[in-house]
Amino acid sequence: MGNMMRSVSARDKVNRNNHDSSLKGSEEDMVVVLQDYPSSEISEPIHRMGEKLKLIAQEAYWWRVRSTQATEESFIPNSHVAKVYHGWLFEGVDRQKAEALLSLPGNRVGSFMVRESSRERGLYSLSVKHWIVKHYRIYRLENSWYYISPRLTFQCLEDMINHYSDFADGLCCALTSPCLSGNTPPSEAISGAPPVVMRRNFDWKKVDRQQLDSTDNCSDSMLSYGVRNSIAAYLSFSESQNAAQKKEANRKKKCKSVYALPESGHLVIEEEMLRLKTVVG
Repeated sequence: MGNMMRSVSARDKVNRNNHDSSLKGSEEDMVVVLQDYPSSEISEPIHRMGEKLKLIAQEAYWWRVRSTQATEESFIPNSHVAKVYHGWLFEGVDRQKAEALLSLPGNRVGSFMVRESSRERGLYSLSVKHWIVKHYRIYRLENSWYYISPRLTFQCLEDMINHYSDFADGLCCALTSPCLSGNTPPSEAISGAPPVVMRRNFDWKKVDRQQLDSTDNCSDSMLSYGVRNSIAAYLSFSESQNAAQKKEANRKKKCKSVYALPESGHLVIEEEMLRLKTVVG
């Protein structure tokens, strides 16, 4: 078996730790909601499946949590949440819940999680979103090294994740991002999005030029200052073109009313020529 040790960069690789204990407790405790609470059949859910929360305190059956986007604290049953470490190590998430979480919007092909067995500590599985969610058992040697394929062993789970983030190497695809890392909480999406203002269509021919040229009351105008300037410049250019076209049309009209006679070299008015032809005829 080939033992594989990969160098990692501080920019895009997770920090290495050689012991299971260092995987946990090195960062603020986070939990992910496994199912809506309370159920939508009872009332409007306070926390929805896939939402990440900060764990404040564990109090028997009820855990005190706080949203990552707010300061208010609330309580949620511990059966409705699972602890998450390093963004990708989920504690006590079974196969069915893993598939449900990875199927949430925001997860792309290659989104993954490493989940620890709820029945026996130290047993892990890798779940990866592809066309369907694929699951891989992570085995552990007597020397505590890990592997999915016997030909590749890793000293720690971080090394394994780093390697399969670069190469599929027998998996359904390379790992791209931890599960739920691309999800935006509803509260953030609402507060961060600019307001949408619906305006009725209007006739550009009826736009008041004084409104376009004026810089007063920009917020009350149906056009922003920059758009008004652009339209004013366009109208000015159009008017210049129209004036030039009218001038050219008048010149051509005058030219059509006279003829140059090569044999005499004199200009004869068209109306006079017609009169002479009538007399001669």
